[in-house]
Amino acid sequence: MAIMQPMCEQRYFEDFRVGERFVLPSRTMTDALFAAFQLASGDNHPVHYDVEYCRAHGMPHMLAHGFQVAIQTAAGAGLFPHMVEESLKAFLEQGSRFLKPVFVGDTLYSTLTITELVPNRSTGVLVMASEVRNQQDVVVMDGWQKYLLRKRNA
Repeated sequence: MAIMQPMCEQRYFEDFRVGERFVLPSRTMTDALFAAFQLASGDNHPVHYDVEYCRAHGMPHMLAHGFQVAIQTAAGAGLFPHMVEESLKAFLEQGSRFLKPVFVGDTLYSTLTITELVPNRSTGVLVMASEVRNQQDVVVMDGWQKYLLRKRNA
């Protein structure tokens, strides 16, 4: 059985710095992504899947569910989880604020930025701000995520 080598150099709590940014790949919100979210979530409100309902209510297209926007900040879309394969103990919590609507056809650009490093004895909590902007550079969602990482010298 082959041993998998990490994709990136492994980092531990003390290897990170406040201000580091992780840019995630952009994603255009397509009809298919809306259908996949509806299938996975079980959400059944027509504002999220019926374009004619949305237009009858003054919207240009289907409206993304807040969780559908929040998942655009999943760290797994970028390099961060590959950097912490050996040190990550837990994804502790997250919070989000939904500031502007997201519709089918919008392209979203997500970033995670380290805002705080809280050391413990053998671990530390890494706090990241999450932000999602649309194609017009308008912030549509912001929030935070917390990760528990091992220290290198634990």
